Amino acid sequence: MANSFPAAGFPRRLAAAAVACVITASLAVMPPAPALAHGPDSVPDLAERLLDAVVNISTAQTVTARRSVPLPQVPEGSPFQEFFDEFFNRENQNGDQPRRVQSLGSGFVIDGTKGIIVTNNHVIDGADEVTVNFNDGTKLPAEVLGTDPKTDIAVLKIEPERPMPDVDFGDSESLRVGDWVMAIGNPFGLGGTVTTGIVSARNRDINSGPYDNYIQTDASINRGNSGGPLFNQDGEVIGINTAIISPSGGSIGIGFAIPSQTAMRVIDQLREFGETRRGWLGVRIQQVTDEIAESLGMKSAEGALVAGVTEGGPAAAAGLEPGDVILRFDGRDVPAMRDLPRMVADTAIGKQVEVIVLRKGEEITVMVELGRLEEANLDEEVGAEGGKKQDEPEKDTVLGMELSELTDELRKEHNINEDVKGVLVTKVEPGTSAEEKRVQAGDVIVEVAQEPVSSPADVVKQIDRLKQYDRKSALLLLANGRGELRFVPVRVED
Repeated sequence: MANSFPAAGFPRRLAAAAVACVITASLAVMPPAPALAHGPDSVPDLAERLLDAVVNISTAQTVTARRSVPLPQVPEGSPFQEFFDEFFNRENQNGDQPRRVQSLGSGFVIDGTKGIIVTNNHVIDGADEVTVNFNDGTKLPAEVLGTDPKTDIAVLKIEPERPMPDVDFGDSESLRVGDWVMAIGNPFGLGGTVTTGIVSARNRDINSGPYDNYIQTDASINRGNSGGPLFNQDGEVIGINTAIISPSGGSIGIGFAIPSQTAMRVIDQLREFGETRRGWLGVRIQQVTDEIAESLGMKSAEGALVAGVTEGGPAAAAGLEPGDVILRFDGRDVPAMRDLPRMVADTAIGKQVEVIVLRKGEEITVMVELGRLEEANLDEEVGAEGGKKQDEPEKDTVLGMELSELTDELRKEHNINEDVKGVLVTKVEPGTSAEEKRVQAGDVIVEVAQEPVSSPADVVKQIDRLKQYDRKSALLLLANGRGELRFVPVRVED
């Protein structure tokens, strides 16, 4: 049994010595605490090395702005009528005169020998003249090699008298939230402004375009910073500063930059072709919600739900169908709907791609040869097949929806195209799940739980089958009168 000492009567000096020994021994065997990571104490060397590669972009364009001052209403024959006519006609004519409008932005040199500069598309959009202003006071006219409004990137070219300082791109995929970054730009016309901060978040979608994947930073970014570089601590460009959120117009610590991994591919295409050349799959997709996932028997809401397949497109040729959920594309998981367009766009045209989809509860693999997005007719739509005309349409009611078979008379009444097949919704009861999901009279039910339907009886049969399997919702594939498809989960009510 271990030695023990009574709490009372133990000499204080001995007790203190014993405690000291224990503490000392503990400290002796404990590993040293790791040094806390912290940001740079100062960045003058880094800033000095990069400042000359960051430029100010000034643009000018001629606009005609009509003032259109409204003429006050005065009684006919009033002595003021002639005076007002003369005064306001003169004011409106003066307002029609063309005027020059200038704007400022930022950019950076990526090839100092060939004079290649990157900025935002919105910085130079519509400009008649583009001038590049360097840190040493040099001003050179620039030619626009190409622009991409979807990612807000533009590539310019100047004719330098001598090689200019330039910068390299880094790997934005290796960024972590909390990494230190530095922005250099031309906020409010104050060129050569350096600010620092951290990566606040990644993969931000701010609804500015189909390929949103922004880096969020708290480094001060203001008007005029657009098109400027966001550097990592090695002096590599890992983002192009593009947008801010600000009620006042000034920085509140929420800025966004295009990741370098997104920008580099676009820049290379603009330099080589003067335009982008993106992959095209030929599907219309929508988000997989929790309700849709439950109705399809999925464990979690992931992937992209195919709502329509473009006739003659790569997906149609490969056999993809409305109702398929795209889970993997070219060896990569598809976490959510918004990730798929970026994956497809970044894939080479003509490449054979493996696409894994969930179809009626089973995963299947489809090989798709990608087309080119810019050559695609995105307005083409596909109608579903099925249905049979009858003089006396069959009717029924289910899930708060009154249903009817399609007839020529009903097609005319609801303006439904001939190629739209399925079961017509003629009425939706208020307060039902169908009404909550915005199902309305004139919609056509094409499928229920990924099974085609051609009569109200088919719809009722599929709903009854879902109830037997204790499904909480029924996934309806609906078409409007023009044949545009969408998936809607409607609660199954007893």
